[in-house]
Amino acid sequence: MTPAVRTLKAAGIDFQLTEYSHDPRAEAFGEEAAKTLGLAAQTVFKTLLAKLDDGRLVVALVPVSVRLDLKALAKAAGARKATLAEPSLAERTTGYVVGGISPLGQKKRLPTFLDESAMALSTLHVSGGRRGLEISLAPDDLVTLTDARPLALARS
Repeated sequence: MTPAVRTLKAAGIDFQLTEYSHDPRAEAFGEEAAKTLGLAAQTVFKTLLAKLDDGRLVVALVPVSVRLDLKALAKAAGARKATLAEPSLAERTTGYVVGGISPLGQKKRLPTFLDESAMALSTLHVSGGRRGLEISLAPDDLVTLTDARPLALARS
C-alpha cells in the first residue's frame, strides 16, 4: 500500500484503485495510463513539481493531454518565474519515483495547484504512488486532501 492509498483510507475518502502493466520503455507515464486504461486524456492528471524563482517548490496538476503553463503557475504562487523541478529533487521531496508521483501522501506537503478543468469532472485520475497504479476520485476530495487551488494552468 502506497502513502497515497493510506492517506485516502485514513481520510475515509471514496476512491477506486486501478493497476495496469507499466511498460518500462514508456516515457509519457500519464499518457500511458490513459491509453492502457481506456481513459479520456483530459481526465488523467499528471503531478508535476515546479521550483519557483525564490526557491520554493510547488505541485501542479494538469491533464496529460496538455502542458503546464509555468507563467500562470508562478503568478498564482506569488513568484515571477517557475521551472520544472529536476527529477531527483522531485523524487527526494515527494518520496515517489518520477512517473509515479502522486499528489497524495507526499513526504513534504507543498502548495498545490490544480487545473480548473478538473472541477467540471465527476471523477479524475491521478497516480497512486507508483508506476502502473492509478487512483480515481472526485475532484472535490482531491482539493480537500491537498488544499489544492483550482485555476487555469493548462497550455495546449
